[in-house]
Amino acid sequence: MIQAPNKFFGTGLPYVDITDLKGRLLVLEGTDGVGRSTQIADLKAWLELKGYGVVTTGWTRSPLMVRAIDEAKAGHTLNLHTLSLLYAADFADRLEHEIIPALRAGFIVLADRYIYTAFARFHLRGADPTWIRRVFGFALEPNLVMYMKLGIEELVPRVINPENLSRRYWIDRSGEGMDYWESGMDLRLGQDFYDSFVEYQKRMLEQFDLMATEYNFRVVDASGDFRDTNRALKESILTVLEHE
Repeated sequence: MIQAPNKFFGTGLPYVDITDLKGRLLVLEGTDGVGRSTQIADLKAWLELKGYGVVTTGWTRSPLMVRAIDEAKAGHTLNLHTLSLLYAADFADRLEHEIIPALRAGFIVLADRYIYTAFARFHLRGADPTWIRRVFGFALEPNLVMYMKLGIEELVPRVINPENLSRRYWIDRSGEGMDYWESGMDLRLGQDFYDSFVEYQKRMLEQFDLMATEYNFRVVDASGDFRDTNRALKESILTVLEHE
């Protein structure tokens, strides 16, 4: 399998050699609740059955930073730039010590979210688009970005627990309270978690739709059942893996 040489998104990591990365970096993007994690688990098993080595990674999973980010977010008082830099540090640690070594060894890396999530979230919170792209300029460009697209009318019923609609707080289908930041509560978009989540996800969808054109995402319709979406994702992956 022959692939175009990997390159950094921006200024990169000048001390890291990426001239001989044999693996593939495949990214799943999309709003909260669209089903990325479930799809990644299935795709990993499918690729391993095909004989590929697979590594998965996801947002705020750096062992160096995850606890610091959780503790910082718990106070709900972080300013925009501090929050952005914490997420960038998490990503930088995973890129240097997990993603690039796996690609160098010929593994496929499946990423649940990538820098595009940061672009969308921090732009909505007032970050200058040029600035936030420079902050994450050390990232590798993926071989494929699959954008699992789901309209807000279809997204909300997948996430919400109908029995809790009348409550001033919102419990999702997992039985856990909704995340303050991922519901956009810091932006004061609604009277409660539900209203804020709906408006926040509408705005996130707008950002992803714009980036789909800017960065040539492979748009995958996620409105069908699991099998339909899964089939479309696998077809997209095969176009990369079988490219010569």
